[in-house]
Amino acid sequence: MPTLTVTTEADLIAACVRGEHRAQRQLYDQLAGLMLTVCRRYLKRREDAEEALILGFAKMFRALPNYRFEGSFEGWVRRIMVNEALMQLRQRELMTVSMEDFAQPENLATTAATADTQLQAEDLLNLLATLPTGYRTVFNLYALEGYGHQEIAELLGISEGTSKSQLSKARAMLQRRVQFSAISAN
Repeated sequence: MPTLTVTTEADLIAACVRGEHRAQRQLYDQLAGLMLTVCRRYLKRREDAEEALILGFAKMFRALPNYRFEGSFEGWVRRIMVNEALMQLRQRELMTVSMEDFAQPENLATTAATADTQLQAEDLLNLLATLPTGYRTVFNLYALEGYGHQEIAELLGISEGTSKSQLSKARAMLQRRVQFSAISAN
């Protein structure tokens, strides 16, 4: 199969809108790795994240004719993937906060994480996956995607106060787990 020669992102998008399969494959290849990482931050099982990725790309290709070239294209695709991951999350997991999760002493941060703590991306994904679903979801939306508490509340059907509380608890749990990981590594 001959390679596709597209000079700009706009040309690639236009070729995709025209239904050119090579352009669609090129766009998928360019974004799939990054978008799978986005989906994995919300969904614990890789298979669930892969399903969200595929469904997200299907939605993205259907919506592509409506893309207005306002802001970053990658950001537009990321938003579709986040929404699809949240939809999958709602179908697969309860997004509730368990007081048992928070009440365990090992889940509470007692000291600040040190600046020299080093985590690889995979280690961070694994740590995020250990958080209760509600904590993980709010943390991802706020800290990694840049949503505000009002937006998170609307997306998840919770109050702003709950969003703020879950973010605080997620940070405390992550801080403690990072500290524990650093101690265990030594």
